[in-house]
Amino acid sequence: MVEENFFRERVEKFQQLMRENNIDASMIRTLSSFIYFTGVKWLRPALLIPAEGEPVAFIFEYEADEFKEKTWIKNVKTWRRTPELMGSVTKAIREGNYKRIGFDYSVERDSFVLFFELFKKLNPKVEVVDVHALIMKLRMIKDAKEIEYIQKASNIAVKGITSAINTIDTNVSETEIAAEAIYTMMKSGSEHPHVYVNVGPKPRVHAEPRSNVKVKPGDVINIVVGADFNNYHSNMSRTVFMGTPSEEKREALETMIKVQDLAASSLKPGVKFIEIEKKIKELVEKKGFGKYYVEGFVHSVGLLIEEDPITTIVVQHRRYEAVENMVLAFIHAPLTIPGIGSIKCEDTFTVKADGVKKLTEYEYEISK
Repeated sequence: MVEENFFRERVEKFQQLMRENNIDASMIRTLSSFIYFTGVKWLRPALLIPAEGEPVAFIFEYEADEFKEKTWIKNVKTWRRTPELMGSVTKAIREGNYKRIGFDYSVERDSFVLFFELFKKLNPKVEVVDVHALIMKLRMIKDAKEIEYIQKASNIAVKGITSAINTIDTNVSETEIAAEAIYTMMKSGSEHPHVYVNVGPKPRVHAEPRSNVKVKPGDVINIVVGADFNNYHSNMSRTVFMGTPSEEKREALETMIKVQDLAASSLKPGVKFIEIEKKIKELVEKKGFGKYYVEGFVHSVGLLIEEDPITTIVVQHRRYEAVENMVLAFIHAPLTIPGIGSIKCEDTFTVKADGVKKLTEYEYEISK
């Protein structure tokens, strides 16, 4: 059983935000926010949080007993078929006489567009509003327990990237490198590890491992790993050279290390990410790599491996300010250099009152 007071306080803070924004209730379908408020991971999540009163969870009938054992939520309504779930949600909204309903507009596992569209059809008189920003206002600032979990996830991530790097050899495929990292992380307690591997001179921003891409002499290999512990994530990346790197490759790596140092020394509470982004662009342009830099140097980590602020994807997030107890991963944006590959150094940090603290420790200059 999770600590009731701990999660009830989160719900109450969210309810206060709803009341301030004239929202009668919110329907939580995104898995990460469901975990945030209930304390448990449950697939096909459905949680109705009214602005006043107790939240209601909608759970598959034969899973209800286990759900009640693991969470603090007392009000649980069961269903056996999807139409019963939709009907039960609609009935609760009508009985509560809710007129403005919040939805977490986010794309995650089990956050179905189909459910959303059907919800609107079944509740034509209800105004649906986006509460994603209200939820993330709470989630962006981590408490001590969340940071403890992210530190443990970071320790697992280091083990994963160590296994990946140790696997690298001539004729080894991207999938083989990824498989060793995933195996190590899952053996260490990670339930949802994620690995990108980009081998060779063709850069890919999101490098899902490919079985037909194998390591050759002189290649650049970029590895990105994400690990989780108790639903909280960490993210890191390293670049490996096969053999002695050329001067251009070494300069690219040294530039990325300097970029990370620049960000780490500049990030303090009250500093806007856009201010650091401008400094980074000036640095990479001065070093001659400006056209290879993908903008958006930082994102948060927590119940998702990438969550708000996500400066690579959402340009508006670049104007957010760093806040104490944020947990951030940077440098997220790589140098994508045709003929060389992807050059990237990324670690997970906590924002402290006077700067940042690195949670993922591993060497940067790696040759095989």
